[in-house]
Amino acid sequence: MTELLAYAAARYNYWVYILLMLIGFYAMVAHGNLLKKVIGMNIFQTAIILFFLSTSAKRGGTLPIVGPEALAGGVAPAQLMNPLPHALMLTAIVVMVATLGVALAVLVKIYRRYRSFEEDVILDRL
Repeated sequence: MTELLAYAAARYNYWVYILLMLIGFYAMVAHGNLLKKVIGMNIFQTAIILFFLSTSAKRGGTLPIVGPEALAGGVAPAQLMNPLPHALMLTAIVVMVATLGVALAVLVKIYRRYRSFEEDVILDRL
């Protein structure tokens, strides 16, 4: 039992990401306010990006740049970090910011027309 607790404590960052995902998911599902749903979506996306970035990290890893030491056989392939997850997460950050911008623009239009962010009020006024 103590080994399990030590294992879970050593990976506390994953518990933080799971907590952030649950907070974002709860905000998207439980609230009727559209602005709170957008904020929850942003929290959820941030948690996923942080999760992927932390899984791609490697202690003692070096950049996969071919230099004189790599050509001389001084760097083992297991020590090299994979740059692909970081590049994909940069793309995900751009998509997240674009999604947030579009969602906020749609919310501005909704508020101008219905004078509310609440789903019930908007459905009644339709």
